[in-house]
Amino acid sequence: MKIFPTAAIKRIDAYTIEHEPVSSLLLMERAAAALARATLGKYKNSRFAVFAGPGNNGGDALAVARMLAVAGCEAAVWLIFPTDKLSPDCASNLQSLQAMAAGGLFPLALHRVTDSFTPLSLPADTVIIDGLFGSGLTRPVEGLYAAVIDYINGLPNEVVAIDIPSGLMGEDNSSNGTAIVKATVTYTLQFPKLSMLFAENAPYVGDFQVLDISLSKEAMDNEPTPYGMIMPAAMSSLLSKRAKHAHKGNFGRALLIAGSEGMAGASVLAARGALRSGVGLLTVCVPRCNNEIVQRSVPEAMTIPCASETHISTLPATDKYSAVAVGPGLGQAPATEQALLALIDTCTAPMVVDADALNILARHKEYLARLPQGSILTPHIGEFTRLAGSCGNSYTRLQRAMAMARENNICIVLKGAYSAVVTPQGDVSFNTTGNAGMATGGSGDTLTGILLALLAQGLPASSAARLGVYIHGLAGDIAAEKIGETALIASDIIDALPAAWRGVSAG
Repeated sequence: MKIFPTAAIKRIDAYTIEHEPVSSLLLMERAAAALARATLGKYKNSRFAVFAGPGNNGGDALAVARMLAVAGCEAAVWLIFPTDKLSPDCASNLQSLQAMAAGGLFPLALHRVTDSFTPLSLPADTVIIDGLFGSGLTRPVEGLYAAVIDYINGLPNEVVAIDIPSGLMGEDNSSNGTAIVKATVTYTLQFPKLSMLFAENAPYVGDFQVLDISLSKEAMDNEPTPYGMIMPAAMSSLLSKRAKHAHKGNFGRALLIAGSEGMAGASVLAARGALRSGVGLLTVCVPRCNNEIVQRSVPEAMTIPCASETHISTLPATDKYSAVAVGPGLGQAPATEQALLALIDTCTAPMVVDADALNILARHKEYLARLPQGSILTPHIGEFTRLAGSCGNSYTRLQRAMAMARENNICIVLKGAYSAVVTPQGDVSFNTTGNAGMATGGSGDTLTGILLALLAQGLPASSAARLGVYIHGLAGDIAAEKIGETALIASDIIDALPAAWRGVSAG
């Protein structure tokens, strides 16, 4: 599924209107019908308070209010327009609503607010519908509109946002004010808006659901965008059936460099993640203190103990391996740092760089350009900040990741609730699987192992990264379904990998 910037959404709307053909008013009616169905499905037999602005988002809200009233729901509408200017389609829907209210046949009340807003006393069971502004907003909300938003946010009522919470911009919210509606649920039209996927906007977006309003498929196919969502069908297509006479050598030789004193668990989790993801042969390079732990915990893996007892200090030659991963539990001892830099200079196999390997790399940023072609970096927010500097917000962070991936010909996985896979071409795919229970120690180590296995089996970095984050999240969802989010640990994710792989293969 593509995600379009707001300027592209306008072009898709215009193309749909011109080529379907359909009037803009009828397209608004189509959107309102989808919004009303979703709202009634969640809040059947509720009463509604609808707040509409002067633009097309307000027109959507007025049309939704009309449909809710026709369905027999009590609806009160407040149209906020201090400039006395309405978009043509909003004005048309206002006329329809006025005629309905004047007829007195439906449970509908209409109020117009042009100068000041007097706070209302709404029953706690009234559902608020936010239709003040859409995703095309370009400046912070102020004045009368801000007062209405502050009022809405001060109530305990459930809030439905139309397309996007009012006050939230479609992409970059770095210049936002404080007046942003905090929605319980956002019904977004045709595709998510980019800003809805950013962590700092979660308190405003709430849960979101995408509603199909049948915009032109041709327009969506032809409109370029660097952003998209990782969908199940695309993941299934990345898997190939194993040949009947295949042997372990056909599925890659992987080298995992991990662990330090007290951090053997990271090595074990990454190794188990790799082995549960189809790698043919796995070797784990560990400090001597961890060697027996890894051999006992992961008997399917071979080990190479390095010279140091407590940390990685020397590394084997990498020429016989099809992929290398480094970082889980690694530590940042000076000898480890020198070994990592030497590895980057000599390794030709694609690498997965995670955890402390990223922290070391952040002190030697010139080595980013020396990473082998097809390498994947897997930073969380803190690690990426050390690599790229303070970003301030998720949009800026994403833009820097896109630039870094292009400049260094690498793939970057920005880990989070919607992990973003950034390719060397600057394209971004947001993951659709996973849950908050996966925010637990060792979860990232498991992902490193999965990615290592996929690279070792010959998948290109971009495909391996998309498939890896998807299957990691899917395994987490399967585990959470079984034991709940609170009790979930990284080993549960690994234990659920077989079911996750079966699910993707079946899909």
